[in-house]
Amino acid sequence: MNLESPKVTVEKSSKYLFESLADIKNFEKLMPDTISKFEVLGDDIFNFGLKGMPEIKLRLTQKTPNSQVVLNAASDKLPFSLIANIDAISDNSSEVQLLFDGEFNAMMAMMIKGPISKFIESLALNMHKL
Repeated sequence: MNLESPKVTVEKSSKYLFESLADIKNFEKLMPDTISKFEVLGDDIFNFGLKGMPEIKLRLTQKTPNSQVVLNAASDKLPFSLIANIDAISDNSSEVQLLFDGEFNAMMAMMIKGPISKFIESLALNMHKL
C-alpha cells in the first residue's frame, strides 16, 4: 500500500529540514492533535500512540543529506516505511512530501488507509512547526 501526503512548501532550507527530521525528538512537534503518547526510546527510535490506534515504534533507518529521511516500523507485525522527501526550492524554502509504503493484506489495508492518509497529511501540514 502506497500513500502520499500533499506536497507542502516550508519557509526553511532543505538542510534545516533534513537536520530537524533526522532528530527524532522533533517528530513530536509534527504529530496530530489526536496524539496520546510520544516517547523517545533512543537516538534513532521513538514510540507514539494516536487515540483509537495501537502504539507504533518507528526507527530512523536511512538519511540522505538534505533530501531524504526514512523511518521504518520497528515491529514486523506491521511492516512499513515512512519516507520524507525534501526538495530545495531556494536557499530558504523547501518542498516536503511524505510517502507511506507498507505491506498489508487487503482487509488490513482497507481498515488503515483512511487513518494513515490523515496521519501523514497532518505530519506534512505541521512541517512549518519545525
